[in-house]
Amino acid sequence: MLIDTHCHLDAGEFDGDRAQVYAHALLHGVERIVVPAVAVDGFAGTKSTVAAYSRCVAAYGIHPLYVMQAGEDDLVQVGDWLDRERPVAVGEIGLDFHVPGIDAARQQSFFVAQLKLARARDLPVILHVRRAVDAVLRELRRVRVRGGIAHAFNGSPQQAAEFIKLGFKLGFGGAATYSGSTRIRQLAATLPIESIVLETDAPDIPPVWLNRGRNAPGELPRIAAEVAALRGMPPAALIAATGDNARGVLGFS
Repeated sequence: MLIDTHCHLDAGEFDGDRAQVYAHALLHGVERIVVPAVAVDGFAGTKSTVAAYSRCVAAYGIHPLYVMQAGEDDLVQVGDWLDRERPVAVGEIGLDFHVPGIDAARQQSFFVAQLKLARARDLPVILHVRRAVDAVLRELRRVRVRGGIAHAFNGSPQQAAEFIKLGFKLGFGGAATYSGSTRIRQLAATLPIESIVLETDAPDIPPVWLNRGRNAPGELPRIAAEVAALRGMPPAALIAATGDNARGVLGFS
């Protein structure tokens, strides 16, 4: 099963042609699309998107780059949405130390609080780990959750192994299609097949052939073919394995 484990189909970039983007993805074999929210004020839009498009499933959480606009009441609302909607995961949550001037302590506070929400409900998490892999791992060891997906993984083999020990799959997408992304491509080629899943992060992280244009879930089959070529295996075998991995960690059929 071809599963896009990370696609912001609810984003404003798709407001003009969301139905066509979704239909194009299905036409090209994408069978499930995971839509992670990024802020409480967008939860209703995420819900509307997955309600309108039957192959989509939701995750709810506060993205680390949105915590500066969030308050304690937002965390209460996250818990309420998790209880009411029972999404496939809590996400997109995590840490992002790439942006200058970020408040690392505030990010960590919101991340830990959301890990606790996930643990209390036995839900997996969808992680954002940009320039913060060790810090994310440290919190995951302190607040054990059911596992989940480390989205757009770009760490070392040793860090990958630590995520795998904690029950996580590692997400690979458009970045793996660039010849200059040597570390990501090496990881995609050599990590155990049981540990990887596919994603687009649409509309972001476009594959090389889009020339920095808007990404879309319909690009996933070609991304799968690129990752399969890196691994020296047939695309169909990669799609089957990564689909099983995604369904196993997120708990849907």
